[in-house]
Amino acid sequence: MGRMDRLNDLAMAYRLRWKRRRLLLRAFRKRQQLSPVMDRTANIAADDILAASTVRNERARLPFFLDHHRHLGVRHFLFVDNGSDDGTAEYLAQQPDVSLWATKHSYKLSRFGVDWLTWLQYKHAHGHWCLTLDADEILIYPYHDSRPLSALVEWLERQGRQSFGALMLDMYPKGRLSAQAYRAGDDPFETLCWFDGGNYMIRRKPDLQNLWIQGGVRARRFFTAEPRRAPTMGKVPLVKWNRRFAYVSSAHSLLPRRLNRVYDGLGGEAASGVLLHTKFLSAVVERSAEEKQRREHFANSALYDAYYDDLTQDPDLWCDQSTRLTGWRQLESMGLMSRGGWV
Repeated sequence: MGRMDRLNDLAMAYRLRWKRRRLLLRAFRKRQQLSPVMDRTANIAADDILAASTVRNERARLPFFLDHHRHLGVRHFLFVDNGSDDGTAEYLAQQPDVSLWATKHSYKLSRFGVDWLTWLQYKHAHGHWCLTLDADEILIYPYHDSRPLSALVEWLERQGRQSFGALMLDMYPKGRLSAQAYRAGDDPFETLCWFDGGNYMIRRKPDLQNLWIQGGVRARRFFTAEPRRAPTMGKVPLVKWNRRFAYVSSAHSLLPRRLNRVYDGLGGEAASGVLLHTKFLSAVVERSAEEKQRREHFANSALYDAYYDDLTQDPDLWCDQSTRLTGWRQLESMGLMSRGGWV
């Protein structure tokens, strides 16, 4: 690295340091939008692994989401309910390992819920490994079927790592979306068992040094003409949290930026996981019309009108190139996750 490159890098680090402070200040101010519903955080033990999530009308997904991540080893969940009217808040309040806050303020103006979660993580997650997830994301990683999260984070700490990356993998059924019935507590991957395996574009962002990954069925089906507008699929969902940390864009990137280096920059492979994305359950057809009107899920919501319109037409996302999910070893062999030396 030349002298000018070093100076530019120092200047960027300085700007990002101030950006992180501004994000933490935003979270401090947004704390006033949260009302406690059920605060069980006194039950959190020193070595507990936590999970944090903002939800709205996710009553059907939550039983499987909670059971799966409990089985992995999450001991306490921090939830923000953003105006649900389907029984989500009532269900969560009954769970003994859940602490719940409520707000009806704008999801979009809270940086898509990140400001609220940053405050809760500042208060309750310092020193803990913490998952930051949406309710439609199910974490898997190498050996997840036989080794708990506690084993993974112990190994990460021995490697000197404080963060763990994952590819968000859109799962979908074969046939029209509305035809695939789903009941609360069912395994969603009995029907959402297909994915696109070979159309991913990856680049490293020079400022935050995170991987910007696009592809999957959404890029193929909804953004064919402009794939660079497709949602980004790379995330850093698992972090050994410190109250000085802050996510920048959902769980796609965070500060300090060293936490985004969840890949091996020397040409090898770092251990990584996959977030199986259950967005395309049958309810997405009806909810897409509502979300188009609410305009709460994308920074430039009008650009995604055609995306929502397409979903309301109840499409069949399957194609001849679709791949059926068989397990994490299959995803590793396809290069979508990696053991990265964890054996």
